[in-house]
Amino acid sequence: MPRKVNVIGVGMVPFAKPGKSEEYHVMARKAGEAALADAKIPFTDVQQAFAGYVFGDSTCGQRAIYQLGQTGIPVFNVNNNCSTGSSALMLGAQAVAGGLAECVIVVGFEQMEAGALSAKWNDRANPLDKFVNVMNEEQGFNSAPPAAQMFGGAGREYRWKYGTKRETFAKISAKARQHASKNPYALFKEVLSVEEIMASPEVFDPLTRYQCCPPTCGAAAAVLCSDEFAKKHGIEKPVYIAAQTMTTDYPSTFEEHSMIKMVGFDMAKNAAKQVYEKAGIGPEDVDVVELHDCFTANELLTYEALGLCKEGEAEKFIWDGDNTYGGKFVTNPSGGLLSKGHPLGATGLAQCTELVWHLRGQADKRQVEGAKIALQHNLGLGGACVVTMYRRD
Repeated sequence: MPRKVNVIGVGMVPFAKPGKSEEYHVMARKAGEAALADAKIPFTDVQQAFAGYVFGDSTCGQRAIYQLGQTGIPVFNVNNNCSTGSSALMLGAQAVAGGLAECVIVVGFEQMEAGALSAKWNDRANPLDKFVNVMNEEQGFNSAPPAAQMFGGAGREYRWKYGTKRETFAKISAKARQHASKNPYALFKEVLSVEEIMASPEVFDPLTRYQCCPPTCGAAAAVLCSDEFAKKHGIEKPVYIAAQTMTTDYPSTFEEHSMIKMVGFDMAKNAAKQVYEKAGIGPEDVDVVELHDCFTANELLTYEALGLCKEGEAEKFIWDGDNTYGGKFVTNPSGGLLSKGHPLGATGLAQCTELVWHLRGQADKRQVEGAKIALQHNLGLGGACVVTMYRRD
């Protein structure tokens, strides 16, 4: 039987705009030191380290981890597009669950460039070429940022299928801004109305500028350990990972002529199903959710993929306020990628940090009262989706 994996320390730095942040290794050090201080252990107790980042040279992980200490331990560099942070987290959790380590640290960081994401290597096959082919066949290709065309196209397909109002997508962003206004780590804390969000420049129907996550710099970290390690260090009732899984693309991504399927709906749906089955807990039992809202369209789709509402009912779910405080599920209390920001390698660890704070009752003005079960969803095109359930007894 796999061993239980506890999250005994978390930490992150305030997210910043490209060009306004410290260098990646400085941000990573600060996040790692915060996680170690939270866990109340020295770096010398850590047996393995996992570093997640997307943009950087091959051993940026060592450059970052060495700021915490140089004890000769293994350092693994992880890149899985936008799901990098959670992929690194999963590898760390597997090391503990499998008995390969008693205590590990996972650090995610990104020092990004301004502007929309673009290809870095033009002399070889693009890993997203099959996704672009689907988009070309279904809706063509224009001058808008490719990711916005993909997720916007999925939102447009959903809107045409169910008659969803454009205001519904904007309402998600307004909720994100409201939540972020109470988060000192978030990049965009200014509250915006639905009308202001819809009036911002259109990027790709139904998405406007304020419905697209910004390129962001930042870092976050988590310390994981076994029950034996926690007991030895006097850590009582730690948050633990109740279930975790990763899925990659199914044939439906490329064969069903659907933008919704192409951007990872089936990955998310199947990952969530596996997690609920492993944990023996259904979506109705979840108190707080951090999900991958790279665009408002993806948050709407993910409500249904995670089973927070039935397929085709996301619009009602949103207008009923079931995605925020006072509703059924508080989603992205941090402000999410839309307002907190999206430093690719750090996002999964930032989600983890936020949820651990809620389960401990340490989320300050954002606190979801009485939270005992938390769900995390982190998606990367290309593709990978990691869904994690956390609990505290």
